[in-house]
Amino acid sequence: MRFVLVLLSLSLAGQVSAQHGHGHTGHAMAGPQETGQSAFAALAEIVTILREDPETDWDSVDIASLRRHLVDMDLLTTEAEVISVPRPEGARFEIRGTPRVLEAVRSMMPAHAPFLATNTGWEVSIEDLGDQVILIVDGDAAQIQGLGFFGMMAIGAHHQEHHLMVARGAAPHR
Repeated sequence: MRFVLVLLSLSLAGQVSAQHGHGHTGHAMAGPQETGQSAFAALAEIVTILREDPETDWDSVDIASLRRHLVDMDLLTTEAEVISVPRPEGARFEIRGTPRVLEAVRSMMPAHAPFLATNTGWEVSIEDLGDQVILIVDGDAAQIQGLGFFGMMAIGAHHQEHHLMVARGAAPHR
């Protein structure tokens, strides 16, 4: 069975190579496009924007703060433990984790909750109970429950502009 899989893989690799190799006109691959894992890619994108902007105030630039924020985003996304409790109006999300994960949650949630409310029209509230943070979202119950906590964290395309603000020295989480 392994032999068959290896042969199939080699056959498909050859077909893909042939499609992208000889005689291909149109667009040419200039080289690798991916700058690395997502946090590094986000940093690279912001650094490029800052360097290309002649108005950048380099005395205010704070890439270290952006990096800390990206670490917080990663911790919230990959390590927070969330229990979803459906409600007729929406859902209650009980967010737990290590002290460092809860620090990340506390850093991000106060800024994200009002954005979520404004962007969706839903009622959003946060309560810090010490060993967990509670997020209650009421509105379109089916959508809220379907998206869950992590889906709601991804609503809207505000993160890119937010990252630029952090890198320029603004403190949107404080």
